[in-house]
Amino acid sequence: MAQVSMTVRMDSNLKASFDELCAQFGMSANAAMNIFANAVVRQRKIPFEIKASEPKAYTRGLEAFRALRTQAQENGLQDMTLDEINEEIRLAREERADKANKL
Repeated sequence: MAQVSMTVRMDSNLKASFDELCAQFGMSANAAMNIFANAVVRQRKIPFEIKASEPKAYTRGLEAFRALRTQAQENGLQDMTLDEINEEIRLAREERADKANKL
């Protein structure tokens, strides 16, 4: 099978650490990358879990939206029109501004 080259960019400190560990394993960084690529192709997935430590902003927003929707249903407000919702927002902003002006 024909061989091809692939260039990977990474932090120089990471590269040095990776090379050192690969040497301890008795292989080159190139061999380690080939092992990784073969595992991805064979398993048809990244061979380890990848996850974020914090939910993304849209996930937090979606969670907040769902909580508000549940609260609206519990309070019988799920059938408000857009105009009614906007009026509620306007009144809440007005109330907040009044409180800020009193301080």
